Amino acid sequence: MKISYSGAVVRRVFTLIAGSAAGLALTLAALPCRADGLDSLARFLREAHSGQAHFTQVVTLPPKHGADDDDAKGGTGGQPPRQRTQSGTFAFKRPGQFRFDYQAPFAQTIVADGATLWLYDAGLNQVTAQPQAQALASTPAALIATAADLKTLQRDYALSDQAGQGDGLQWVQAVPKPHNDGSSNLLQSVRVGLKIGVDGAPALAALDILDSLGQRSRITFSDFQINAAIAPSRFQFIPPPGADVVRQ
Repeated sequence: MKISYSGAVVRRVFTLIAGSAAGLALTLAALPCRADGLDSLARFLREAHSGQAHFTQVVTLPPKHGADDDDAKGGTGGQPPRQRTQSGTFAFKRPGQFRFDYQAPFAQTIVADGATLWLYDAGLNQVTAQPQAQALASTPAALIATAADLKTLQRDYALSDQAGQGDGLQWVQAVPKPHNDGSSNLLQSVRVGLKIGVDGAPALAALDILDSLGQRSRITFSDFQINAAIAPSRFQFIPPPGADVVRQ
């Protein structure tokens, strides 16, 4: 089945997923095996400074409007759900800097330099630039990347330990609280899965993100290097010559 994605949907998915994943990953640090998910998250906020990893991302779109139950479960006539799989590399440095390089099947780059969020689509030769605080205001990135402790995070998110939720990982769920101004959240929930090593140190293993449109994204990480030394230039972005730059 060929899947058609509008530019607006793709940009929304990439911005949301990148913001969520980067924000949660900015919290990584060492923790003892006895800690539950909330204890681990609290320690992440205190101790993680940088990191890098490989990732695979699977985005599952909700059933088309008017689709029946059979379509929602897997597609009418046995057709698979509408999915898109990508892979690449990821790096972050607190506070507020990260980079996603999508390498397959389409080349895209997302860079947050601390002031501006850049999205480069190589196929379209187009760059979209937004003020970072504005672009990530409704994602976990804005909060988790800057929150000093769990108490600060809980001002805007309801957090719960998801012990026993499977995959051999330690899970924490974050659900955005209603905005004071009545505006809608872009996210329904984010679940972060942590894998605890034999030395008691965690690695970010998976993120499960559900947005307000019913799109679910599952990101799995491998070869995660915590507190890696990353050159500052990695979080700088210069639009390629000839690229169409759209500022929002």
